[in-house]
Formats: sequence, C-alpha cells, structure tokens
Amino acid sequence: MRRTVLTVLAGSAVTALSAQAPATPGFKLGSFERKDTAFVGVVLRDAVVIDLAAADTAVMPASSVAAPRDMKDLIARYDKGVRSRILELIARVGAAGAVRPSWLIDLSSLKTLPPIMYPQTMLNMAVNYREHAAEMAGSSSSPTGPGAALPGTRSAPGIWERQAADTRWNPYLFTKLPSAVIAAGESIRLPVGRAQIDWECELGVVVGAQASQVGVDRAGDYIFGYTIENDVSDRGGRGDTRHGSDWLIAKSHDTFAPMGPFIVPKEFVPDPQKLKVTFKLNGQVMQDANTSLMIHTVFEQVSYASHILTLRPGDVIATGSPAGVGSARNPPIFLKAGDISECTYEGVGTLRNPVAGPG
Repeated sequence: MRRTVLTVLAGSAVTALSAQAPATPGFKLGSFERKDTAFVGVVLRDAVVIDLAAADTAVMPASSVAAPRDMKDLIARYDKGVRSRILELIARVGAAGAVRPSWLIDLSSLKTLPPIMYPQTMLNMAVNYREHAAEMAGSSSSPTGPGAALPGTRSAPGIWERQAADTRWNPYLFTKLPSAVIAAGESIRLPVGRAQIDWECELGVVVGAQASQVGVDRAGDYIFGYTIENDVSDRGGRGDTRHGSDWLIAKSHDTFAPMGPFIVPKEFVPDPQKLKVTFKLNGQVMQDANTSLMIHTVFEQVSYASHILTLRPGDVIATGSPAGVGSARNPPIFLKAGDISECTYEGVGTLRNPVAGPG
C-alpha cells in the first residue's frame, strides 16, 4: 500500500503524530464553535482540527466543490467531492512543514458541539443484547431464553419477515427526540423530582443517504459512519399503567441524548460488529461488552427502520445497550450530581459527560 507522511502541528511546537499513515489516513468529523462561529471540522489524531470552510478558502487551487454548510450537508455530499477535498487538505497539513496554517486549530481550544445539529429522526433499538434482556427481566433465563421470540411470534408484513430458522424476537425501535441531544462535555441534567436516571452506552449509526425499503444486504451502502450515544433513561415511570410504558418520559427529557464527540466515517470501521464497548461511571467499569453480542445487527436495524419510514442523511440509529445498566444492579445505582459518565466504543471514541442537578 502506498504510504504518505502525515505530520500534524500541535501547540506551538511541531509534533509528529504519525511518522507514516495510509494513503487514505484515518480522520473523524465534528462540529465546533470558535469565537461564537460554528463550523464543521476534520479531526486528526484527536488533537487538531481542520476548519473546513477556512481551509477551503485558503488552499489553492480552489475546489470546485463548495465547503459544507453543516454536518448534514457534508454527509449528503461526502461522495460528491467533499471527501476528496478533505484528503487534499490533510495532505497540505503534512506538507506545511514548520509553518502552521491558520485553519489548523488545537482541539482543546475549541468548543465541541453535537456532531449533527440536529438529526431529523433519532431511533433507538430496545433491548438488543441478550445479557441486557436478562438483567432487565431480573433473571438469566426465561421460557425461551433472553432475546428469543415468544411462542406465537409472527412476521410484521411489509416491515420484518421472519425466516424459518430465526429464533430471535423481532426488532423493536422507538423514537428519541432530537431536542434531547447534547455534546460531549455538556452536563446530563437530572430532571426535577426524578431520581432513577440510568445510563445506556450505545453505538450510533449515522445515515448517509436517503433510504426506503432497503434490504439487509444493501443496508451498509446507506450508512455514513458511526458515533456514540448515551441513551440516558428515566426508570421512574409515569405513576400509572395507562397504555403501558411511557417512552417519552423514559427517554426524551432535555439532555438525555449525549452524542459524539465525533463521527467516524464507515471506511475506518471495518466491522461494526466487532467493537469493544466500555462504560465507566466515575472511573469504575460498569459495562464491558462487544458489539458482536447484538441480537440484531447494525445492518438489520437500518433495513428494519427503512421499512417503516424514509431515513435521511444525518439521521441516527442508536443500536442498543449492553448489560451493566444501573437499574438492574442490586442495589440499583442511578446517576447523581457530580458523576462523570464515559462511554467508549473501540475505534469510534469516548463520550464523556458530567452529571448535574436540575438547572
């Protein structure tokens, strides 16, 4: 494979973050704010950020492709020239020598925003790991086993056709409101009067192209990349049993969808079903799993969702939480003011958020 030298300038000194990198070097994408101005940036080695708009103006020859207005615009036009321009700009960083371009900025000096502001549609997969199914049921076993279909389970015509050998329950997606999204570093705020607030560390699938009625075998073509979502959950209920569970109360309080810190394009995630997952609360490991343990895969979830509604660039599907949530412990552990949550997916990053009382 051809190699190219990628040298990144960090701080006031020249720091070689990689002596050699692939011809298509890994990078992440994020949304940032500097001096009250928001912009889309390319994150290199989690240390410095290319301001795409500023770099596109400064670097000659000028590109025939306009710089993206925001992350949704970048996603929609990624394969229509934006990706090529990003690679050109990364190459210029390596060629800059000791002169630091003005459009290359220390990550630490920027305010990190939610990577997508904001998804039009946010979907979350309910109970998509068998161990989590068992812990939420309060038992390691059930008549059919955790995650297994109950007798009488049927296909959902036009949405999910069960195969004869498939013993899993059908997928279950619910909506989470985009108004709950906050960035890495922002505080998860405990709602007034609500004391049973839990964590769920989830891989977020970022949709890259309009998708409707997509087969599982083609679902990967409609994925742009991956991010992280902490599916913060209110386990306190609504005080009655009217219509069963209340997913609005459970999932969509303000600040209940920390997301980010960045998006990793799918080209840098060879297999989303082979990622280590770790959640730490105040430094203590609470969730330790792997995406290989999902009941329904990333591609099945995209396909399933696309048979219900049309997915659009920038939409996000959170793929379910592994075992280890606080409400399933004995005694239960719930988030409290002063806590620090850290959700990590191998190759994607770490989403850190403090917890605060009602604001």
